[in-house]
Amino acid sequence: MKGLVLDAEWKPKPGYKVSEWEKRTGKAITGNSIWHNPKLEVRDWPDPEVGPNDVLLEVQACGVCGSDMHFYETDDENYILYPGLTKFPTILGHEFSGKVVETGKNVQTLKVGDYVTVEEMIWCGRCIACRNGYPNHCERLEEIGFTIPGAFAKYIAVDEKFCWKVDGILERFGEEKGVEVAALTEPTSVSYNAMFERAGGFRPGHYVSVFGAGPIGLAAIGLAEAAGAGMIVAFEVSPQRRELAKKIGADQVFDPREVTPHEVLMELSKGEGFNFHVEAAGVPHVTVPEMEKSLAINGKIVQIGRAAQKVPMYLETFQVRRSQFFGAQGHSGHETFPNVIRMVASGRLDLSPIITARYGLEETVQAIARSTERSDGKIMVRPQMNGK
Repeated sequence: MKGLVLDAEWKPKPGYKVSEWEKRTGKAITGNSIWHNPKLEVRDWPDPEVGPNDVLLEVQACGVCGSDMHFYETDDENYILYPGLTKFPTILGHEFSGKVVETGKNVQTLKVGDYVTVEEMIWCGRCIACRNGYPNHCERLEEIGFTIPGAFAKYIAVDEKFCWKVDGILERFGEEKGVEVAALTEPTSVSYNAMFERAGGFRPGHYVSVFGAGPIGLAAIGLAEAAGAGMIVAFEVSPQRRELAKKIGADQVFDPREVTPHEVLMELSKGEGFNFHVEAAGVPHVTVPEMEKSLAINGKIVQIGRAAQKVPMYLETFQVRRSQFFGAQGHSGHETFPNVIRMVASGRLDLSPIITARYGLEETVQAIARSTERSDGKIMVRPQMNGK
């Protein structure tokens, strides 16, 4: 079959100490310190093998993620920008929906014809982290589209335990639009996990700021609106994304290059500060100091954006403001996927306006290149269609 394959050269940066685990597994813990000269192309790849616990999915829609951009973009030395767990070559793509076309002999919860969305984090269920209820921190983690073949392809095989049926979404939106909305479940679940599972959420009426209105930030805005935020303020450099942020619930949106964010937030809150801050821009060395200066008493900051950078923080502020900082990774466990699906199916969360472009499988490199312009909301690849 055809798939969008990323290949790169294993070439650790000078000074990076490759661990024994990395040598043994061929996986890079810090991708941008190892993978050099990335090459993306749609090319032939072996057909998926369907194991006894697997379902074979015909991919219906797969979103372009910021991490896909960070595979395409490189630093000055031509290393990928993505800082996380990776193993190449592999097929990219992890935000997707699919139709079951074959089931393994042990599959019990799904049948041919079912429509599903899928967790990207393939947790083992046996390590200490998984057994303690932390699947997002699995010690044997595989990641669809990062370490194992992803969904920028015609087909993908996955264990049934990672699949969630999306009947309610298709009933609300219809099949054609519904499969695209269902593909938004994974990135929305990343924001849901960060905001409500890791950071414990906020009280209805609290003031929420979101830095970065890419797909993750837009999902955070939609979730904040659905959860009853008293005010939602977003900061985003792209004018197109600022408009999308308004469409899905932001009360005010600013270009952070034209204002000083903490001054804006303190003025809007009449000096009280904002209760809940979401970092979805991936530039915490710039954004977190602004959040720190606008923390309400008992305020929270949650970090979703990925960046291999150290951040200046004045911990005295967190002490005297009784405030907390939360790191977040992943989307699995804690009812996250089914809760997001329920919210969308009920109509309480509608992120469909953020889907701004569609490409066929053969155009996936162009789709990722377009995403680097950072003007779209969510770009969808439709592997079963030809052309835009």
